[in-house]
Amino acid sequence: MPLHELKPAPGSRHTPKRVGRGIGSGFGKTSGRGQKGQKSRSGGGVRRGFEGGQMPLIQRLPKRGFTNIFRREPAVVNVGTLNRFDAGTVVTPELLKEKGIVKSLKNGIKILGQGELEKELTVRANSFSRQAEEKISSAGGKAEVI
Repeated sequence: MPLHELKPAPGSRHTPKRVGRGIGSGFGKTSGRGQKGQKSRSGGGVRRGFEGGQMPLIQRLPKRGFTNIFRREPAVVNVGTLNRFDAGTVVTPELLKEKGIVKSLKNGIKILGQGELEKELTVRANSFSRQAEEKISSAGGKAEVI
């Protein structure tokens, strides 16, 4: 399909309301904002979550815990994904990145045990789940921690 024939799905786009175009339009003069008040002014209106001076919901609810800003999430790869490599291959983090299986090696690689491994592979990663180690060794391969 050529680019000039692309059109949005029917009903997904609406024509914008044209305000301030005379009394015949129904949205002339005050442009549908009424007479006076905070909401009629430019830039007027209350901020998100404002409840008219009542204590806002987000402040009324209790808070617990914290977010560790130093948390490091490793890139995860399931054992079933490793079937795309030939038998006898040494699977390294660099090889996983080269094949596009993982995006970043910054926080290491963790191999998880979902899926079945049908090939004998030597897998080198920063960490393994217990199930992943068992599946790799039962297929005749080796799980090596870097």
